Amino acid sequence: MGNSLMNYLNSRLKEAKAREYGNMHEAGPVITISREVGCNGLVLARLIAERLNKNLAKGSWNVLSKEIFYESAKELDLDPEMVRQTFKKTDRYVFEEILKAFRDKRYKSEERIIKTVKEVVRTLAIDGHCIIVGRASHIIASDIKNALHIRLTAPLGYRINTIMTNNKLNRNEAIAFIEKVEKERATFRKALKENNLHEDVFDITINRGSFTNEQAVDLIEFAVEKKGILHEFSPRIEFH
Repeated sequence: MGNSLMNYLNSRLKEAKAREYGNMHEAGPVITISREVGCNGLVLARLIAERLNKNLAKGSWNVLSKEIFYESAKELDLDPEMVRQTFKKTDRYVFEEILKAFRDKRYKSEERIIKTVKEVVRTLAIDGHCIIVGRASHIIASDIKNALHIRLTAPLGYRINTIMTNNKLNRNEAIAFIEKVEKERATFRKALKENNLHEDVFDITINRGSFTNEQAVDLIEFAVEKKGILHEFSPRIEFH
């Protein structure tokens, strides 16, 4: 984790916590991305941030995903992997017992870990100018007016090929990887007591198999403009 991004997280969280948002119209702007495994969500998120930072006079957009676990772990004084594993275990009782076995001062209940991660996502979404990939962020930030919630999908063949290329796996290994990660994401939502995807929250769904990266960014930039999530924070985007 780069020091610059960690410093960004620390400063943004402190600033956001110092303010109170009684009106969600003041929160954001934030973009959330929910994706099927193999849709290259992080790659697209970074391209979106690059485009927004290039075209806008105000605001510096950052992409956040695994960084959520690092910041949550810092607040909990835990190893980040401990936080990640909390959301991967399907058997909650067994994992709780494993944690208790440590019997040290750093022990935190599973409930507290989950609550902290949710609060970190919520605080960053409220503070705004970030693109949050995954972490059920579209659900956690669903009441924020200045938000764009994106869902990325793709045919299974596209996703298998993407995983094979990115992870250097054969076809069967890629299929197993997709199934494993999808189960982990469902477990994450379940830990937050959100068993379904809440598809009604999404503003736009993009088939990654139908558009290039640049075309997808164009669509998202257009959606950002049309939904008006930036109008209170920066000048209008100038298309070219």
